[in-house]
Amino acid sequence: MINVSPKCIGCNKCVPVCPFAAIQLIDKKAVINEACTLCGACVQICPVSAIEITREEASARDLSGYKGVWVFVELMESPDDAKRPRIKPVTFELLSVGRRLADELGEELSAVLLTDKNYGFEKELGAYGADKMYLAENPELYEYNTDIFATAIIALVNKHKPAAMLYGATIMGRDLAPRVASCLYTGLTADCTALAIKDGLLLQSRPAFGGNIMADILSPNSRPQMATVRPNVMKLAEPIYGKVAMTVREDIKIDKNLRRVKVLERHLTRDKGGVKIEDAKIIVSGGRGMKTKEKFKVLEELSRLLGGVVGASRAAVDLGLKDKSHQVGQSGATVSPKLYLSFGISGAVQHIVGMKSSDVIVAVNKDPNAPIFGVAKYGVVGDAHEIAPKLIEALKKK
Repeated sequence: MINVSPKCIGCNKCVPVCPFAAIQLIDKKAVINEACTLCGACVQICPVSAIEITREEASARDLSGYKGVWVFVELMESPDDAKRPRIKPVTFELLSVGRRLADELGEELSAVLLTDKNYGFEKELGAYGADKMYLAENPELYEYNTDIFATAIIALVNKHKPAAMLYGATIMGRDLAPRVASCLYTGLTADCTALAIKDGLLLQSRPAFGGNIMADILSPNSRPQMATVRPNVMKLAEPIYGKVAMTVREDIKIDKNLRRVKVLERHLTRDKGGVKIEDAKIIVSGGRGMKTKEKFKVLEELSRLLGGVVGASRAAVDLGLKDKSHQVGQSGATVSPKLYLSFGISGAVQHIVGMKSSDVIVAVNKDPNAPIFGVAKYGVVGDAHEIAPKLIEALKKK
């Protein structure tokens, strides 16, 4: 419920910022009509705090009208075509798991795209399971801004009422999702590593207490149920080419005065190094068992022969064997390569969370009871300092 108090001074600032033109100025007072979606843009802009939103207690809300699973579509610059962005891979991962969740609920899976113009992503999103694509086009959506994007998402959620909404646990997702959750008075589970349906609710699983246990979280009294999911955690589904998501165009007005942060200049720095560890198809990773920087160089040679990159456990990074950019695990990068070779890594929960979705995991460790063997497809009980050089020798012969 939204109210305008007698404090209103008729300044007209709230009228242009309403995304759905739900506010008029009548007799020098703001009047809000039934088109209001409770997005809160007017509350944010009012200079005298004359507009207030009163929300129902969670237990009193009628949740029966909330249906469907939504995935926020994150875009990124394309290296091939600067004029046309591309969809960030984590979006396809979320659509893959979202399709499974929506099927279990017997509901629709929708992608939500905020952009300056339609770039024709209906086929890509449809191939990974999206039934619909909610499309909001506006020049103000050209680049990400917390205030602008959050206002648009909140308006769409209040209008269409999804039961669940998923975001990538990226820089953008980790900024946007908490803002939306706070404004909607709903919960948010961050950095999920597994999602399922339990008794009609979204079961959200994430590491807790430093990764020593897995916590299962439910949100029975709030909608939408919201979660961020780390990239490279969810398995990609096989795309069904030919399926096209139905486009639902949303006419959302956006006033640039909503921006409390303005970008004055942009300087793009391109990484001239090799493949980022998150994108690598082959990773040769070392742990505390590699002991010294000199001995760790054996893994660097092995990775070069295989055409991969070098990874490291947190213990190896803490010992100074490799720098932080190579760290795999809960406090490092989450990876999902075709091949993950592990040498001298025992397999703490924090590390396993970051690499268990790899297609093939090969582990080498002297301890036959090392937890890493629990997720490995192939395990070798032996000394990494003996086995890695022999593997290098065999590769060189070929």
